[in-house]
Parts: sequence; structure tokens; C-alpha cells
Amino acid sequence: MIKILDSSKNREEVRKLLERQALLTGEEGKGARERLESVEKILKEVKNKGDQALIDYTKTFDGVELSLDRIKTAKGEFDAAYREVRQDELAALRLAKENILRFHRCQLRNSWSTFEENGTILGQRYLPMDTAGLYVPGGTGGKTPLVSSVLMNTLPAVVAGVKRIMICTPPRADRSIDPYLLVAAAEAGVREVYKVGGAQAIAAMAFGTETIPRVDKIVGPGNVYVTMAKRLVYGRVGLDMLAGPSEILIVADESASPPLVAADLLSQSEHDPLSGAILISPCASLLQAVAEEVQSQLVDLPRKEIAEVALENYGGLIKTRDLDEAIELVNECAPEHLELIVENPYLWLGKVRHAGAVFLGADSPEPIGDYVAGTNHVLPTNGTARFASALSVDDFTKKMSIIGYTSAGVKKAGPAAVRIARVEGLEAHARAVELRLKKEA
Repeated sequence: MIKILDSSKNREEVRKLLERQALLTGEEGKGARERLESVEKILKEVKNKGDQALIDYTKTFDGVELSLDRIKTAKGEFDAAYREVRQDELAALRLAKENILRFHRCQLRNSWSTFEENGTILGQRYLPMDTAGLYVPGGTGGKTPLVSSVLMNTLPAVVAGVKRIMICTPPRADRSIDPYLLVAAAEAGVREVYKVGGAQAIAAMAFGTETIPRVDKIVGPGNVYVTMAKRLVYGRVGLDMLAGPSEILIVADESASPPLVAADLLSQSEHDPLSGAILISPCASLLQAVAEEVQSQLVDLPRKEIAEVALENYGGLIKTRDLDEAIELVNECAPEHLELIVENPYLWLGKVRHAGAVFLGADSPEPIGDYVAGTNHVLPTNGTARFASALSVDDFTKKMSIIGYTSAGVKKAGPAAVRIARVEGLEAHARAVELRLKKEA
């Protein structure tokens, strides 16, 4: 049963419910040291043994025997995948793709330059990365791999102009890749898909093997082993973020519909036993009605067991004195997804400082953002929305500074550079500038 808390009476419980940092990477708690040692070993083995290590670990962890020539998905497998996906499903994927492309094209930036009278040129060039790698976890519990994540992670890279985009994902028992995943990849323009999962896939993309190229940036979600591997290879490659379990926070008033609010809480709870689902409202009758509605909707939910565990451990209904206090708690929590199901959501939006994505009004459920709105559903979790943002075109773009000085420019700014260099005790820096100044004297 999902718990009901009062912010004025259960302050410590409310604080603990809103804080989810411990769920971030699995580096704390039982078995943390063993996980770390296991991941470190995997990274070392893949770095040293390449493809053979991938084959060995795929057999050990996935129970699948791959040969060297089957690590990469063949063209015929894409053709077969298209035959398994219905036309209405393909149309839905294409609608999502077009909306995602449209939104992310608005994020493109132009290079710029400034010119001073003395001839000095300063500017910035925006350049795409050369390569990007996406990790896609395998489906569990009868669930298809998250095909929407394929679109969300690859299309910003496509818009940015990344030349080579590849995917690593664990194979199914018959050595195949889920057809929906392959079709989503192909629709995004990516046909370089490797049958490798887990921490070993992260190692392959970070170090490169005989078959899998080293990439500039790794994106995509995964379990605690994948997340830990990403943390350990950071610096050798770039990362999107260290994402934790999904979460939703809903702020609602007396105008909200209990069935809709309950459905939205469950939409996140079914993701994972660690998912967070919280409702904050000053309306006690709404909280009670939502609690009852959650229990009613759970009855025939296919992923009922997962949702129940998530709601019991990481779910909650919090009563506040008013909506102002509710927004204060939002900014404390910095949730991944925030729904404002209130009479005037645009009024309250201006008071929200920390959230990954905000959904305005009763007709803007979080799953719309997951699939078809076009905004990116790869969002900061565990309170990291205080300093992080959704995955975007910027994540696949480098910003190169351009500096072009003339002798007149050096004459104007050089003396200040010399003084600062000597303040820092860096005489060679000072002399490098002084030589230019003497040349013009």
C-alpha cells in the first residue's frame, strides 16, 4: 500500500522519500565492493583480449554462444526485422521519429565570430563528434527492449551531424536482436548494431576491439554494472549521465482527477522496483482517493509485482499546507519528471527551478513525453536536475574556441597578459608575449 505522509508531521520521512541519491550507481550498500571488482575485471579483460573477451562474457552472462563473425548484426537481420513489425507499429515509430527530429533541430547552434577594429578575431565553432555509441539494455520479464530509447539517444546525434553511430545490446537466446529494436535503429539511420551487453559492452565502446570501434561518447541506460562501468571509463570517453531508476513527482490540487493521477504514478512504478512515484497536494481528500485508485488499477496491471514493490518502498502521497510548499518540495527533490496537474499550471511553472521535464496540465501525461512529444526522455535523475539537463544535440557537439590576434591586438592586451603571467610565476608565458611586444616596438 502506498503511504500517505503529512509534511508538517512526518518531516523526516518526507525528506527520506525525496532523497534518492543512494540509488545512483550501486556503489553503496550490500555487494558494492564485489560489483566494483567484477566490473574492473571485465574492463581489463576486454581491453586486453578484445573480441574473445566479449564472446566469453556473452556466454557467461547471457548464456549465448557467439562466433566472431556474428558479433555484428548482418543486413539480412534488419530485413527480417522489418517483416516482423506491423505497419501500424512502424507508423507510430516514424511519427515519434519525426517529432523528435523536429524538436532537436531547434537546438542546433551556429558558429560565431567577433571582429575588433585592431584586427583581433574571436569566435566559437560548433563541431559534431566523430563517433557515438548507444547502450540498449535487454528486455526483462517479457518486456521488449526500450525501442523509444533508441530514437531518443540516436536522433540528437544524427541532428548534430555525428558521422558514425553504433549500438551495443545483449542478444536474445537465439543469438538474434529484438526486431523492434533493429527497426527503430534502422529508422534512425543506424545499422551498426553489436550483440554485446553489460559492462563488457561499455568496455568495448571505450577501448575498442577488433570488431567494435572505440567511440567518443557513450550514451544510454543500464543496470548498476553498466552504470558503474560508465563511471570507470569516464575521461577515456564522454558520457551522457549516470542515470538512476526512473521517477515521477506530481503536484495536484482539488481539480485533479484521481484516476488520471493514479495512472500516471503507476506509469513510472511499472518500470523498475526502484522507481519513484510521489504525489504532493494540499488536498487530503485527493490523496486518499488516489491511494484507493492506485490499488484498484494495480489489480490487472501486467507488471503488478514490480509496481507494488516500487510504490511500497519509493512511492508516497505527501500532504502540504498549500501549493507553495508543494513547489518548495519539488525544488528540493529536483525530479526527473514533474507533472503539474493544477488549475493554472503555467502560473506555477515559473516557480519551478529544478526538474528534468515538466508536464503542464491534466492532458500532458508523462508517457506522451516518453514516446511522441519530441522532447528527449533521457533526463537527469536522483536530484541531478539541480545541475544537469535532458540529453540534447549539445551532448554530441564540441565547442572550439577561435583566437586570432594581430600585432595591434597584442600591443593593446599583451602587457596585461605579461603581468598576470608573472603574478603566477610563469616567466616563459610572459616572455612569449613580450617577444611579440618587442617586435612591434
